[in-house]
Amino acid sequence: MDEITKNGLSRRNFLKFAGLTGVGAGLAACRIENPTALVPAAQATTAATTEHDMEAAPPPTTAADAAAEMDAMHEAGIKTFVDGIGSNPGFWGTPLEFTMDGDTKVFELTCAETQWAVEPDFVINAMTYNGILPGPVIRVTEGDKVRVLVHNEMTQSTSVHWHGVIVPNNMDGVPYITQPPIKPGETFTYEFQTKNAGSHMYHSHHNAAEQVTRGLLGAFLIDPKDKSQEPEYDSDYVLILNDASTGFSINGKGFPHTQPIVAKLGEKIRIRYMNEGLVIHPMHLHGLEQLVFAKDGWNLPQPYYADTVNIAPGERYDVIVDCHTPGIWAFHCHILSHAESAHGMFGMVTAVVVNE
Repeated sequence: MDEITKNGLSRRNFLKFAGLTGVGAGLAACRIENPTALVPAAQATTAATTEHDMEAAPPPTTAADAAAEMDAMHEAGIKTFVDGIGSNPGFWGTPLEFTMDGDTKVFELTCAETQWAVEPDFVINAMTYNGILPGPVIRVTEGDKVRVLVHNEMTQSTSVHWHGVIVPNNMDGVPYITQPPIKPGETFTYEFQTKNAGSHMYHSHHNAAEQVTRGLLGAFLIDPKDKSQEPEYDSDYVLILNDASTGFSINGKGFPHTQPIVAKLGEKIRIRYMNEGLVIHPMHLHGLEQLVFAKDGWNLPQPYYADTVNIAPGERYDVIVDCHTPGIWAFHCHILSHAESAHGMFGMVTAVVVNE
C-alpha cells in the first residue's frame, strides 16, 4: 500500500468518493467454463449460478436480508479492487525490448500454451506471446526498419498479422494467402519498414477465433516522427478488450483484478482502445469527457467529444481525457451484462482516479 499512499490514494480516501459506490464482485457470472470454446462470453447468462455460489451461506429469509447480502457483495468487490491497486505493474503494458542489427530493430516473440489467471480463481489454458496476456507492447517510430522473429512452441500452427500496419503483402501474416503457417517448432521472420504512425495491433490469423481470444494478441504502436501530428498529453495507456476465453476482460484481467488509471488533477491522459474480442464494447467514462482524435490509427479530420466510445471488433480509438475534476470515476463497458450483475460489478470495469 506504500505506492497507494504516495499517490494520495488509500482505501479510506477511495471509499469517501461516490464515483464507484456499488462496484463489487460477482466475477463468475459471465465466465466461460471451457476456455477453448468458441462461444462468445456475451452469450453466457448473467444469472448463471456457480458451484461456489451454491456452497455459500444459506439464502436470506427476508427481502431486507437479500438486499443486505447484495450490498455486501458489491462492497466486497470494491475492497478487493482497492487492495489490489499497484499489485500488477504490468497491467497497462510490458514493453518488448529489441536489439539492433545495423539499422534494423529486432524483436522476438515466442508463442506458447500457458496458464493465465484472469482472476485468482479463474485460470484459463491461454495462448500467449512471451508468456503474458496481452502480449508485450511493440513500440517503434515511423520509418523504423523492423524485424520480428516469431517462434512457435504451441501444438498448433499459427501466424502473426500486423493489424492496421501497412506492410508488404508477403508480411501480412495470413497462411496460404501470403505465407505458409508457422508450424509447431518452427520460426518465421517478419520484416518491414513502418509507414503509418498510430495505434495498431498484432495477433494470430490462424484458427484466430480460438487463438486470439485465448491470448495471441498485443499492441503495436508507431510513434510519428512529427509529434505535432498528435495532441499533447502527459501519460499513455493501452486498453485491450477481450470477451471470449478470458471472459469480459481488460488487458487480460476481470474486475476487481483490473487496475485503475491514477492521475493528477489537470493531467491529460491518452487512452488507446483496442477491441480484440468478438462483440462490440461501448466504453463509458464517468465525469470526464473523452476527446476522440483518431480511429484505426488515423487522425480524424474533426475530433469530437464523447462520454461513451463504441469499439467494434478490430477497431482502435485514441482519446484524450483532461483530468479536470478530482475523484474516483467509474470506467466500464456499458453493455451492462459485460460489467454488472446482482453479485456486483465484474469483467470490463476499472476506474480513473484523479488526485488533487
